[in-house]
Amino acid sequence: MFAIIDIETCGGKFDFKKGRIIEIAILIHDGLSVVDEFTTLINPECYISTYFTNISGITNAMVDDAPKFYEVAKQILEITKDKIFVAHNVGFDYGFIKEEFASLGYSFKRDTLCTVRLSRKLIAGIKSYSLGNLCSYFGIENEARHRAKGDALATSKLFDVLMQIKSDHPQYKTKGLDELMVRRIDKIKKYILDKLTEECGVYYFLDQDENIIYIGKSKNMYQRALSHFNSKEQKGRKMLNELYNVDFVKTGNELIALLLENEEIKNHKPKFNRLRKADSFSYCIDWEKDRQGIINFKLLPYESPSHALLLFTSYASARNCLDSMIDAYTLCVKFCGLADSEAVCFNHQIKKCNGICANEEAAAVYNKRALEIIKKHSYKHPDFAIITEGRTNDEKSLMLIINNKYYGTGYFDEYVQLNSIADFKELVAKAAYYPDNDDLIRSWLKKNNPKMIVLK
Repeated sequence: MFAIIDIETCGGKFDFKKGRIIEIAILIHDGLSVVDEFTTLINPECYISTYFTNISGITNAMVDDAPKFYEVAKQILEITKDKIFVAHNVGFDYGFIKEEFASLGYSFKRDTLCTVRLSRKLIAGIKSYSLGNLCSYFGIENEARHRAKGDALATSKLFDVLMQIKSDHPQYKTKGLDELMVRRIDKIKKYILDKLTEECGVYYFLDQDENIIYIGKSKNMYQRALSHFNSKEQKGRKMLNELYNVDFVKTGNELIALLLENEEIKNHKPKFNRLRKADSFSYCIDWEKDRQGIINFKLLPYESPSHALLLFTSYASARNCLDSMIDAYTLCVKFCGLADSEAVCFNHQIKKCNGICANEEAAAVYNKRALEIIKKHSYKHPDFAIITEGRTNDEKSLMLIINNKYYGTGYFDEYVQLNSIADFKELVAKAAYYPDNDDLIRSWLKKNNPKMIVLK
């Protein structure tokens, strides 16, 4: 924990006749935000000159009825206990407070962290490292300059900025801020432990402005979220440093979680999700039988397929996939649209094609291999429903496939009677179509054996 402190004085150095503390503000920062504060004017038991009144706006009349330092000393000790003392030009604030306690016969000791020194280490090329100049540089608003609480709040906001810079540059070794990082991660961990459940669903990491910065899914959201804290990757640590809140949606089963995660990542494009952000599919691998009854594969723009088998966000990714299929299933490049339709393909000359293009392989034999590809990337039935567990014991979930495409998801009471495609459609919310959702469903079905209802 950190005590971010600012004082106003009636002197440039501690001296009972020339300078005492006239106001103090202490903000307790837990690594996420300010969680507690203590602010008070203090009767300095000496005259405040016009010079210092002009700086702070604090007059002698304002402090006449304020408590003397010894009257608030116990509160200051308690609120700063086991905290790191943080201030802008910490030597000034810490020195005055230390001397005030010394005048009472008490030795005040706290670990300190100076935001001036920290700023110099983390930010190069600034002419002045005064609080006012740094606030202007980072766009930090200070509504009460030269008052203890106003300057303490500005220092706490600067502190957050410096913490972020530090997370981006872990090579900078700073004892106080390094401890802040550790404490902050621990604080986030506790927050997630308190909020996430051990159920199946999709969870969202949010930053200080409630922007979604990461979306994940798991059969156990609690355990999966914890795994992020064990990450040693710089990107993962940076994500945790920006994390201020979490949210989640229970799905009841893994398949709906997979589909929801995919859709949400495409909708929100969180900065720390690397996969499944693309939602624009421009090319596809299409298939059809020619006049000879031979199955042909072709790369086509997504807008003009006959039987789109796989969709891609770029021509390069589509071509790479088709090349892999040619190698794995000994396809003929002529019947994949990559060679002159009148010639024997080059692959046949180098023994990588069995000769369908030279009439040396039967169409039925060639088609058998081609059908394996189609079967791999197609559903067994064009219209069917997948029934799995719901979010509660008396609920079921429903995923609907219509015309060989994922249609949508819904939930229903297990005693509801469903007799037609129309009945099923009424229960689901139609989803935006993303072709990779079908890839997710097919992959999931290979590993699981749910209840399936073929629709007619």
